[in-house]
Amino acid sequence: MSRPPTFTPPPGTRALTLRTSRGVFAALEAEPRHAEPRGTALLLPGYTGSKEDFIAMLVPLAEAGYRVVAVDGRGQYETEGSGRQEAYAQNELGLDVLAQAAAAGTPVHLVGHSLGGQISRAAVLLDASPFASLTLMSSGPAEVSPAQQRKIALLTEALGAMTMDQVWEAMVALDPPEDADLDGTALRARWLRHNPAQLVATGRQLTAEPDRVAELAAVGLPVHVVSGTTDDTWPVPLIDEMAERLGAYRTVIEGAQHSPNTDRPEETAKALAGFWDAL
Repeated sequence: MSRPPTFTPPPGTRALTLRTSRGVFAALEAEPRHAEPRGTALLLPGYTGSKEDFIAMLVPLAEAGYRVVAVDGRGQYETEGSGRQEAYAQNELGLDVLAQAAAAGTPVHLVGHSLGGQISRAAVLLDASPFASLTLMSSGPAEVSPAQQRKIALLTEALGAMTMDQVWEAMVALDPPEDADLDGTALRARWLRHNPAQLVATGRQLTAEPDRVAELAAVGLPVHVVSGTTDDTWPVPLIDEMAERLGAYRTVIEGAQHSPNTDRPEETAKALAGFWDAL
């Protein structure tokens, strides 16, 4: 589970209601203070995550000259979702991203972390025209590692037999949050607002995602592949290989693991802005 440093928007950011043709999405936004933006970026969180996973990157990206919008996807945290698993089919989530991009103001630099990367890829394969670039952050070419598949299977089974509160208590017992001030408060509150149907549907996607790297490479969109030095969801050598197949710009964030956006936000923001600047 991603662990943002805070759930309180820092000075220079604001909560945003992003109204789209496919519904309303909760978002956080930051903009340059003294100049017109050099571009707009749309940031998508991963499995069990939320827009707050990018919270420490928003001001650095705005200071680098970019307007940044981080969103909760359908059924994530502060964005309402259906109790029907079909509502979270990857194609549906990809259409949501296209609507979010239109509402944010195209063209946008699209950034997806983990599950968000695979949803981003699906959106680009549906229609690449709204996007100036794609950044895949700690997101691999196909299904997650066998160890992660087992974890998702256990979570899916638990969600079918227990309440969200009971599942949270079980997860905390197995993997206690490192930040004492977030124990049982902000992280728990976020978890309880996730829609179980979203977690089940997207968890299944992560365990069965096909390799669509060749399809993405054929689109011709500028791609940036970012990861930490280690990753327990997709092995880093697999991410390296994906980047090579895509002909992508490659950045490894030193000292980061599966979530460079929370592990090393300043360094990750610098890498993203540098890639966008080069375009």
